[in-house]
Amino acid sequence: MLRRPSFGLAEIAWRWSFGAACLLLLLFSWIEYLDTLPVTRLDLLMLRSRQPALISEAISHIFHGSGLRVVETFIVLSATLAIGWILLASLARAATVKSLIGYFQTLPEVESREIEPSRFRSLLGLNFLRVASALAATIGGVAAFVLAGLVSTPKKPAPASAFLLFASVLMLVWIAWSITNWFLSLASVFSVARGQTTFSSISSSVALIRHRPGSVFAAGTWFGLAHLTAFVVSTSVVAFPLGFIGFLPGSMVFGGVLLVTLLYFAVADFLYIGRLAAYVGILELPYHPPEPVIATAPLPPATPSFSVDPTELILSDVPAPG
Repeated sequence: MLRRPSFGLAEIAWRWSFGAACLLLLLFSWIEYLDTLPVTRLDLLMLRSRQPALISEAISHIFHGSGLRVVETFIVLSATLAIGWILLASLARAATVKSLIGYFQTLPEVESREIEPSRFRSLLGLNFLRVASALAATIGGVAAFVLAGLVSTPKKPAPASAFLLFASVLMLVWIAWSITNWFLSLASVFSVARGQTTFSSISSSVALIRHRPGSVFAAGTWFGLAHLTAFVVSTSVVAFPLGFIGFLPGSMVFGGVLLVTLLYFAVADFLYIGRLAAYVGILELPYHPPEPVIATAPLPPATPSFSVDPTELILSDVPAPG
């Protein structure tokens, strides 16, 4: 991550390009949606009246009956962006993992070997499963909100119980999604490095954790702590420009917040490619398992021997004086 910053820059390039394309697509879709809304002269008059009741009535009339178009637009955009992300993420992951493998094979302690051709279909399957798990997590979050609403009703309000249920279910959903996404992300390394299929890559990632849990856990823990530190620092720094809301123009405050946010995303992408490089290193670098230590019981202390020498004369064998 530090010796070859080009890996991190490549990760930033494809991720930010996709993010910018998403924002532009959402912006253009919103503009096109606003053009379809009917606005009469009466609505304009009510909007310019500066009366809250008349303004709300005009807005309600303008957006009346447009909910179906919003739902249709959301479905089309979600499906299109999901397909685009699957294709782009598969291409980018194949390129980055191949580059990482090539970097490790330049090291003297790594035995050079021919890199097997990556299975692009396997990467497509893994990224499809990642999108499916994200969709399932979203549905789980909505289900948590619905369950919390069933606990607290207008007749029997229980806000504390509702919040506790909502937070518990949401935390379980997030943990399940995080573990699933982590396994699928690790499986992409086997798909590129070993040319395995989708489910074989997932099986190999589980086997790696079973055989080398210490190395995998250490890499995930240290990079996770670094990511958490970056998040805490960025949330603390972002409060600095927000403190000048009443003294500086809004554009300058927004620019400061945007700059801190972009720096955090850049650090997060560098940490992600660093963790991925750590997993590739675990596969490529030679592994020397520790030799088992056989514990032996200490020998008891030697006891002095009191056996009698048969050649030595004793008093009974000495003749009496005559």
